Amino acid sequence: MAPAEMPHWEESLRVTTADQTHALAAALGAELQAGDLVVLTGELGAGKTTFTQGLGEGLGVRSGIISPTFVLVRIHPNLPDGPRPGGPDLVHVDAYRLGSASEIDDIDLENTLDSAVTVVEWGRGRVEHLSESRLEVDLHRAIGLEPVGPDGVADAAERKPNPAHTEILDFDTEDLDEPRTIVLRGFGPRWSTIPALGGAFEGTP
Repeated sequence: MAPAEMPHWEESLRVTTADQTHALAAALGAELQAGDLVVLTGELGAGKTTFTQGLGEGLGVRSGIISPTFVLVRIHPNLPDGPRPGGPDLVHVDAYRLGSASEIDDIDLENTLDSAVTVVEWGRGRVEHLSESRLEVDLHRAIGLEPVGPDGVADAAERKPNPAHTEILDFDTEDLDEPRTIVLRGFGPRWSTIPALGGAFEGTP
């Protein structure tokens, strides 16, 4: 990694249940602003959809978040009667089937990037050019980890679509109550300091 791409900070959090994953993400979602880019990485069943659902709760957007595997992009609008009326929408992207940054450009995220919070699953190595700042979130299962390469993609997958994974990716059926490590890294001026998250970083390893 080039020096210019080194994060300002990196923190690891330990959670033991899906509810804790959701609650942590909700606390983070309450801190997010229009224009924020979140790059979400984790092997199958790591809890990416649960985490995104928590972000949506914290942002105050319409519920019903599932991984957008089949359509690539789902937009969840801000709720006028929610906790953050007038806040940003959530644009949820699944880049699992996209092989390059140019394919990301083809789905025109630039149209909503400044006005929404954009969360990209499997986005590492594909979306960094979209913004000078990004928050990376890696979710690691303590049980049954798949080898993950330096770009955050499971080595066995090699970024190739796997039809056998379609149902799991879309509905995240493997998100069980088991220990997970959630690693957050801040890049660029927007994330020069660690978000407070209600003291969630206190006492972490």
